[in-house]
Amino acid sequence: MTHSKPVLTKPILWFLTITTGLIVANIYYNQPLLGLIAKDFNVAESNVSKIAMLTQIGYAVGLFLIIPLGDKVSRKKLILLSMCLTIFLLIGIATATQLTVLCGFSFVLGIVSVIPQLFVPMVAELSPDNKRTQNIGMVMSGLLIGILASRMLSGVVGDAFGWRTMFYIASVLMLVTTLCIYAFLPTTQPNFTGTYKSLLQSVVHFAKTEPILQLASFRGAMGFAALSAIFTNLVFHLEEAPFYADASIAGMFGLAGAVGAIAAASVGKLATYFSKNNIITAAIGIILMSWLFTLGAGYTYWGLAVGFILIDFGLQSTHIMNQSVFFAINLKASSRLNTVYMVSYFTGGSLGTFLGAIAWEHYKWTGVCTVGILFTLCALLAHVLFAKRTVD
Repeated sequence: MTHSKPVLTKPILWFLTITTGLIVANIYYNQPLLGLIAKDFNVAESNVSKIAMLTQIGYAVGLFLIIPLGDKVSRKKLILLSMCLTIFLLIGIATATQLTVLCGFSFVLGIVSVIPQLFVPMVAELSPDNKRTQNIGMVMSGLLIGILASRMLSGVVGDAFGWRTMFYIASVLMLVTTLCIYAFLPTTQPNFTGTYKSLLQSVVHFAKTEPILQLASFRGAMGFAALSAIFTNLVFHLEEAPFYADASIAGMFGLAGAVGAIAAASVGKLATYFSKNNIITAAIGIILMSWLFTLGAGYTYWGLAVGFILIDFGLQSTHIMNQSVFFAINLKASSRLNTVYMVSYFTGGSLGTFLGAIAWEHYKWTGVCTVGILFTLCALLAHVLFAKRTVD
């Protein structure tokens, strides 16, 4: 029996974009709140930094264990189940009275918050060839804007009402989102008929045998590692001289990053005029220059704002082009290909958070920026050496 493929209408594309931002925000609310959490539990800042790291590690675990199922079972059912668990975990975080419990809930929240990575393969499959890169760019902009805006929102809410209030608000947002998903999300048919074990084995097979995917995954991991290093420690940087600012100010820099993310949404149109490899080279170059600029101007508000706009523009541009390149390998395996890429991406983010915390502890802002520069150089070097493998 054959099934007709759902039509990706403009309203559905907008719905997926907005929902992506709302869901991914859940794993980033904690970052501007780390200082408030440390004071509430009466522990050192270094002890609460692991909350952000554990959430990102959980996300990487969820990407590997859950996202491949998008090729095997009904994505809509999988998404609805994950949403219900997300609501429960957000309430658990809001009511946690022990740091270990908070860390545990944050880790599991990361696992079930991978839902946006089921939307992206859906968009890739349902888009016509000439619109695929542009549509992916739109949904991914929703994801990055969600990441950035979540920091702004949580910083403001945390300062005004306490860090726990943010997670209560998030649980209500997820309840409304779940009802909307049930009502409006299209149902797509799975493409894989084997066992769960063979499904995961095919993920590993793609990771081992597809050089285009390998390079895209490494570029993505290094770029997100750099961004995670700065965002996790921005709140601590702003608490010191010359700023002496609170969590809401740290969150406001999410707006600056959102400007870059929105600008990058149109980068897919450039693929008509330039090779994808050249676009990626330029994007990584922008990230590198942004880091050098932020290293020098990062003790002023305007310097941080400009640096964040450029870093996020370069990262989002690279991210969109990475996905456009590797989805073309096999659209019927889009969830599994995306699994390899996004596991690498958020593993890189976890590494950036970890090394950024160490750099901050020993070398403050200069150390954090140096970590970002080194990660970006790794991405650029790999791209220059191996980009000839990709097919433009």
